[in-house]
Amino acid sequence: MNKDLLQLIQDYATKEHSEISVNLIGKSKDSLVAMLLDLLTKYYNDLNSSTMRELVVAVVAGYEPSSEKLGYNGFRHNTLTGKTEQCEIKPRNFRTDSKAKKPKKLNGGGNFTDYTWARFQKHQQEKPNMLVAGFVNGRLIYIFGFSFNEQSFISRLQEQLEHHFSAGDSKGVYQRSAEFSFKHYKDVESLEIIYSVSKRELNEAKPYITGPVFKYLENNIE
Repeated sequence: MNKDLLQLIQDYATKEHSEISVNLIGKSKDSLVAMLLDLLTKYYNDLNSSTMRELVVAVVAGYEPSSEKLGYNGFRHNTLTGKTEQCEIKPRNFRTDSKAKKPKKLNGGGNFTDYTWARFQKHQQEKPNMLVAGFVNGRLIYIFGFSFNEQSFISRLQEQLEHHFSAGDSKGVYQRSAEFSFKHYKDVESLEIIYSVSKRELNEAKPYITGPVFKYLENNIE
């Protein structure tokens, strides 16, 4: 993807619109046309509404976004170990204009769709880094990062798979949504806040975030 467009997508989720406008005014006509065409191509070829949020999270967290549909969301080269690290991104967006009677607040959660024991075992073996993100109206609020193989986290996934697949995987049968929330990884050793808005912006988003997630962020950001 066009690097200028990647930067614009990141800026849109993390900066004020006035600052973004100033940066765009400084771009050449050719650069703006290239960004627009790339953006339209991305949207028209992928109707998944979380695509842009996944891109934002990958870039902000320092990963190269991956275009593989069934692979991981991003990768990066670890200069200390010499190995390539993969990431699994789980973004959620709270819309303040939601028509739901009780919209689900950002709870540090996510889900694996169409999950199976085979995918679970693949994740255990390949050990991707989990990136769990929360947005409010498309504005990035936080990114939590932790290792997939943390016991309390994988136990949550295991119990759902065991309930759904009592006799193991069956061809064409999936766990439609293996869900988790902040409580399933809040005490793990590898947990880190990869990104957070300022305390002022966090307080503005407080009505849309569950108490435990808000308190953890409030206590751990400057």
